[in-house]
Amino acid sequence: MKVGVISDTHGQLRNEALAALQGCERIIHAGDIGKPEVLEQLALIAPLHVVRGNNDLAAAWAEHLADHLSFELEGWQTLLVHDIADAPAVLAPGTRLVITGHSHKPCIEWCGERLYLNPGSAGPRRFKLPVTLALLDVQEGAIEPRLVSLLE
Repeated sequence: MKVGVISDTHGQLRNEALAALQGCERIIHAGDIGKPEVLEQLALIAPLHVVRGNNDLAAAWAEHLADHLSFELEGWQTLLVHDIADAPAVLAPGTRLVITGHSHKPCIEWCGERLYLNPGSAGPRRFKLPVTLALLDVQEGAIEPRLVSLLE
């Protein structure tokens, strides 16, 4: 299963991001969405798993979005939360994939059998941080994450 992971769009959905997500069977947005139109465009590509970020909290359109989600991807128990600082409080035993955003810093890190993934920020560039998203190739017994740069 090809899964797209995006975060911190802050209301901006780049054409490069839309192109990179084509062919995904699922899309995960790790918060700080910015505008409901971002989710509407992503939903045209694939079914979504979405949490709201700290910048979405005051937005009426985001009230129905969860602060964290737990779900399964091809046998991989997954936790989706915007800020990694909130993960320990909601991390269930057996969770093998933790997806976060917030920091704008892309990260793929294995801690034992658990993968921590932050796709970075796909929205406006912040400081000198890269503009990225992540793609996952998920199978029952394996997961292959990779970062995709959206700007040169």
